[in-house]
Amino acid sequence: MLVATTPMKKIRTKIGATRKVIGPAHLENLHPCFLPLPNHVCQIQSGPNYDYYSSIMRFTISSPVMSDAVVDYNLLNGNWNIVQQQNVFLERSKTLYGFASSVSTKPQNSKGFHVADDADSSNETWNVLTEFYACEYYDVSSGDGVMVPLTVVYSRRHKQEGSPALLHGHGAYGELLDKRWRSELKSLLDRGWVVAYADVRGGGGCGRNWHHDGMHLKKQNSIMDYISCSEFLIEKGIAHKDKLAGWGYSAGGLLVASAINARPDLFRAAILKAPFLDAVNTLLHPILPLNAVDYEEFGYPLDLEDFLAIRKYSPYENIKKDALYPSVLVTSSFNTRFGVWEAAKWVARVRELTRYDPLHPVVLNLTADLVEDSKYLQIKELAMETAFLIRMVADTN
Repeated sequence: MLVATTPMKKIRTKIGATRKVIGPAHLENLHPCFLPLPNHVCQIQSGPNYDYYSSIMRFTISSPVMSDAVVDYNLLNGNWNIVQQQNVFLERSKTLYGFASSVSTKPQNSKGFHVADDADSSNETWNVLTEFYACEYYDVSSGDGVMVPLTVVYSRRHKQEGSPALLHGHGAYGELLDKRWRSELKSLLDRGWVVAYADVRGGGGCGRNWHHDGMHLKKQNSIMDYISCSEFLIEKGIAHKDKLAGWGYSAGGLLVASAINARPDLFRAAILKAPFLDAVNTLLHPILPLNAVDYEEFGYPLDLEDFLAIRKYSPYENIKKDALYPSVLVTSSFNTRFGVWEAAKWVARVRELTRYDPLHPVVLNLTADLVEDSKYLQIKELAMETAFLIRMVADTN
């Protein structure tokens, strides 16, 4: 691997002297150090790093089975320490909240570069939860044969065959699916739930082409991928056929709602947070809070081909009449990017057209508060979602 490819040549300066330009530099000549990462890392996010002259770089490491760890890494000598990591299991934690744990890489030598070995990459230093929770990966064949990545997390102690399952999905804007450890999911995991993440097309999990294959005229691919992952969980016995729930936020709400329209029998419940449900009407009105990126992602409905494609998957236009829909909790507010009227319209139409069953309620929760700006309101909303899932899914026979 080459860091620079500038050819060797001489350059004459203004005073007539000559100097040599540095030629190709090989990676091993730079003697790099490597940070031994824990297993199942899903995201590494840079911290503030305001001091441009500092040799310390701060970043956050996330994993489905490890609480977020804030790490300081010394670029000069390869030393690193955990500045802060959430304490999940109190007395069982290896790294307490605010406690620094330091490990140094092996001494460098002039003949090569250091690669972390098995001892370096051990999870002993990290506050990982793999002793209690397992993380597995699957490749699921979608309807057109494309393999879709599926991540499954469950409790080693409480997992049973045919457990309730919660399937997350987003699949838009090329964004990575949030698979970080979230403390609110611990309540479900400890009750035997399986928490799964479907990296459907339209997201950023597999590169730029993966995003393009799930946007605009190809949006149906995202929905097909999500349904395939749902069927896979049931067919493999990972989830009980009557205890599968979906979860989607924003554009992920469009994904989950469209999957419910296509296969209402596949799901027992769903959570739609600030969802994008009325795509046709919202995109037709440019005065609404959308921008050019949204039209690139979903299409421009004044074009006939785009209009027909949007109408084909838009959740509001494709509700099945007289079908039995799963229990759905739709949460939105007057301060979200997608209008609160979208959630209200979709809920009203589902209640009007679908078959009524008191065991399958469609609940609308609206608030005028900025939930994202209040930790208390966030916890309150998460508690409501968890209670809804337990009541609608886990308590059913």
